[in-house]
Amino acid sequence: MEIAPSTTKIGWIGTGVMGQSMCSHLIDAGYSVTLYTRTPSKADTLVDKGATFVRSPIEVSQASEVVFSIVGFPEDVESVLLGEDGAIAGCKPGTIFVDMTTSRPSLAEKIAAPASSRTAFADDAPGSGGDLGARNATRSIMIGGDPEPVETIMPLLELMGKTLVHQGGPGRGQHTKMVNQTLIASGMIAVCEALLYASKAGLDIQTVLKSVGSGAAGSWSLANLAPRMIQGDFDPGFFVEHFIKDMKIALEEAAAMNLALPGLALAHQLYQAVAAQGHSKDGTQALILALAQLNATPWQTVQTA
Repeated sequence: MEIAPSTTKIGWIGTGVMGQSMCSHLIDAGYSVTLYTRTPSKADTLVDKGATFVRSPIEVSQASEVVFSIVGFPEDVESVLLGEDGAIAGCKPGTIFVDMTTSRPSLAEKIAAPASSRTAFADDAPGSGGDLGARNATRSIMIGGDPEPVETIMPLLELMGKTLVHQGGPGRGQHTKMVNQTLIASGMIAVCEALLYASKAGLDIQTVLKSVGSGAAGSWSLANLAPRMIQGDFDPGFFVEHFIKDMKIALEEAAAMNLALPGLALAHQLYQAVAAQGHSKDGTQALILALAQLNATPWQTVQTA
């Protein structure tokens, strides 16, 4: 299959924080897109740009040669791809499925089997970079799947990401994403604790960030999420509830490999506290609120101290 806007029909399932922007890049590049999302109103912006909305995942695959999915949880992936009216049930030979949800590596392997039985292909391609990376097409995309279909979809992934690396067969992209989430999890604790320390010490946090952000302590989370914490902006670039899901998957995979990851386990517990405080639909930067509460100091007070 040769990928080109004039000949390749794209299917898209899921229009959340990331999916909306990523699908938009394909439309802007001239691709015809058939779209499904569980909440039809979330498709309005993309329909206004030219996408065709349909009522089920199976209708997406019936109209498409490459089908992307980016939904919330592994059970959602199973439903939209493997369900009775799932996308795989309606696919034509040669269809390439690309699941960009962060999900279980074992599920990526499971999806590959029924796709193969229909002479289709299934890749897993989760990414990192949050809402900003999705909007700016700068995400790091970690790809699992057979080499030939992975190579075929590269022109499409190049429209959505900046760093594209094929990690191996089905499930290897998801395993790589677990590495990514493990790195982020403990790092987010450090960012929040550092901001709390700076504020409690009476420092100007903006000035502190200028000093530490470009040195050895610099990180994506410090550069992109610390300013949101300071501004009291907890809108989701990545939902707390989805991060909890990711960490749970990583811990389960680690346990299966007989690995102890105490730092990840601590981060998972702290984010459970964030959710318990009512912030499951907020962005991951809301961790600062849980740690502030742990210190009996509301973040708003800390911020202006």
